[in-house]
Amino acid sequence: MPVLNRAELSRTGVIFVALLLAICATSAAAREFRAADTQTEDYPTVQALRYMGALIAERTGGRHEIKVFHSRQLGEEKETIEQTRAGAIDLNRTNVALIGNFVPAMNVLAMPFLFRSIEHMQKVLDGPIGSEILNSFEPYGFVGLCFYDSGARSLYNGVHPVTTIADLKGLRIRVQQSELMSQMVRALGAEPVEMPYGQVLTGLANHLIDGAENNWPSFVTTDHYRHAGHYTLTEHTMSPEVLVISLKAWRSLSAEDQTFFREAAARSSRFMREKWRDLEEQSQRKAEAAGVSIVRDIDRKPFEDAMAPIYAKAAQDPAAAALIERIRKVE
Repeated sequence: MPVLNRAELSRTGVIFVALLLAICATSAAAREFRAADTQTEDYPTVQALRYMGALIAERTGGRHEIKVFHSRQLGEEKETIEQTRAGAIDLNRTNVALIGNFVPAMNVLAMPFLFRSIEHMQKVLDGPIGSEILNSFEPYGFVGLCFYDSGARSLYNGVHPVTTIADLKGLRIRVQQSELMSQMVRALGAEPVEMPYGQVLTGLANHLIDGAENNWPSFVTTDHYRHAGHYTLTEHTMSPEVLVISLKAWRSLSAEDQTFFREAAARSSRFMREKWRDLEEQSQRKAEAAGVSIVRDIDRKPFEDAMAPIYAKAAQDPAAAALIERIRKVE
C-alpha cells in the first residue's frame, strides 16, 4: 500500500470531509412531503395533487416527492388545516370556507352569490386579485400555491323539492364547520347543522339531518343522492378550493425549489379543471338516471335578497368590503 505523507493525508481528509458534508446536505434537502385531501382517490383534486407530485419529482430529479393521503386519512378538513398550520402536514387541499377561519380573505370568496358564473370566478382567481389573495396567507402560517375549482354548490334534501325560499323553513341542513355557512343557511330560513364532511352520509341515512349543500360530484360520489333525492340548483356559492403549503415546509425549500413548487401547482390547477368538468357532467347524469328530482328553474332573487344581512356585516370590515367590490367589477 502506498504510504502518504502528512500533507497528502491532510488533503485527503479535507476532501473526505467536503464530500461527506455535500452528501449530508443533499440528503437533508431531499424529503417526502405529506399532502392531505378529504376526497376519494379518483377525485379531481387528488389526481391533481398526484400530478403535481410527478412534476416535482421530475424537476428535482427525485429529490422531492409528494405523498398524497386521500379519503380523510389524515383527518377531516378542520383538523388537517390546523395540522398544516402547525407544520405536521406539508400540503393541504381545502375549501375556502373552512380555511377562512384562519385567513380572512378566504371568507370573501365563500360569500353567497358573489360570483356571477364559473367563468367570472376563474377570471378573478386567475388574475391579480387571485394572486394577491394567495400572497396573503403567510402571516397565518400557510403559503397559498393555487386555486382548484369546485363548481357551484346547491341545496339538496330528502324531504321535499325546494322551489321557493319558503320550502326551506324548518329543514335541518348540514353545513361546513364555518360560521359564514351557518349564517347563510339560517338567513334562508333553515336550521344549519355544522358537521364534518365524512359524517354527512350517516346523518342523511339516519335522518339526523334533512339535507345538505354541495356540488354535483360531492353529491354523487359520496352517495348522498341515495338519501336526498331532491336537488335544487340554487348555485348559492361558487367558492373554490385552495392548495396551501405549511410555512414550515415552504421555508425548508431553496428559492429554486420554491419556484418549482409554484409552477407545478399552477399546472396542476389547469389539469384539475379538465378532470373536474368531466366528473361534473358524469355526476349529473348519474343523479338523473337514479331518479333524483332536479329543480332547475327557480327565482334566485329572494335567495339573494336574504343575504343582505351577511353582506351588511361583511361591509363593516373595510378590507372585505373593498375586495367584494373589486370582484364584482371584474368583467
